[in-house]
Amino acid sequence: MLVRVGTVLRLSVLELVIAVVVVLALVATTALVTARRGSNSLRQRLQALASRLGADTPAKEAKDLEDILVHVERATDRAAEAVAEASSEAIRLRRALDTLPQAVLVTDERGDTVFRNSKAVALIGSRHGDAIAAQAVEELLAATAPGASEERVLELYGPPRRTLIVRTESIDNGQRALGVIAVIDDVSERRRLEDVRRDFVANVSHELKTPMGAVGLLAETLLSENEPQVAQRLAHRIYNEAFRISRVIDDLLDLSRIENEESPPREPVLINLVMAEAAERVREAASQLQIKVSLEEPDPPVVVLGDRRQLTSAVYNLLENAVKFSPEGSDVSCVGRAEDDDVLIVVEDHGVGIPSRDLERIFERFYRVDAARSRSTGGTGLGLAIVRHVAANHRGSVQVESREGEGSTFTLRLPRQPRTDV
Repeated sequence: MLVRVGTVLRLSVLELVIAVVVVLALVATTALVTARRGSNSLRQRLQALASRLGADTPAKEAKDLEDILVHVERATDRAAEAVAEASSEAIRLRRALDTLPQAVLVTDERGDTVFRNSKAVALIGSRHGDAIAAQAVEELLAATAPGASEERVLELYGPPRRTLIVRTESIDNGQRALGVIAVIDDVSERRRLEDVRRDFVANVSHELKTPMGAVGLLAETLLSENEPQVAQRLAHRIYNEAFRISRVIDDLLDLSRIENEESPPREPVLINLVMAEAAERVREAASQLQIKVSLEEPDPPVVVLGDRRQLTSAVYNLLENAVKFSPEGSDVSCVGRAEDDDVLIVVEDHGVGIPSRDLERIFERFYRVDAARSRSTGGTGLGLAIVRHVAANHRGSVQVESREGEGSTFTLRLPRQPRTDV
């Protein structure tokens, strides 16, 4: 396949050579016919020209100029067909290489680039990261010896961070080297998913192991405790740890269900009712911290198409997150409003805020800005991941604005439907 790539990429030069030869042959033949010069030497030269064009030697020697002309015409037709077929094959191969997800570059035996597919053209640009990738590819192409292959992993720290695997292999025709082909595979998303999966397994193991260990230790202490008041406190601690385990499992099940429902049932849902239900669910936790939750529903009411349970879960997790990270006696607001073809649900608090370095990661599963505070408030680290997936399932988005020590503002944006759809 690699030899075929090198051969086809040279067809443009071959086409020009054959075309020039054909034109010269026809001109020479026409001149000869006009001049009626029928010498043996000229007939021999025409037969040699036809042979160079790929025509077979005639079974019997042509004695007049007409036979020679027919022979040359047949050779010309065959050469034209070969050029057309080779040109079609070259175009087909180029189009096929353009559809590949990998970037492909081909150099000739002198090291000059003779082909790049569309992905390679996009990769080798003027940005800093692309310049580094281009330099690394050129070095690897130059280092690939005839009959050998090379591979290198490039880590581009961006932003955005990318991981490229560059593989090169020499091209030959069995006798001499024709160049080198380089295939560049962007595995950034694959690496990211592997990291997320690895972190998820480690985090869920930690989240379950910690309370389970506490339950075992508390139960062991309770067995040997004779003081009723101490035993009651230990039992209360065991209950809290068991509740924490239950919360982690429930959130994991919710997240799994939401991830699997990429296209949830589409039915008209009144955002006003979603906001009211979510606020009611969080009100008890807010009252224990003396936090006032204010609700401002859209007026007139706004409708979206989606899953009411998922939407309520998303708004509830935003409100619960705001309450947990707000100081006692502060305010949390939830405002809904229509904006063009969307509906915005904005949850704002005046709590501890989020450091700028953590803003890009807070929607990851189990990621916590302050792990100690999250566990003390009963957080599982899954709430914002649920919000992100609900937004994606409803073709919406979620954004955050925050300053450390000043509070945070989360905005859930969803496509709206006319009120008459209810």
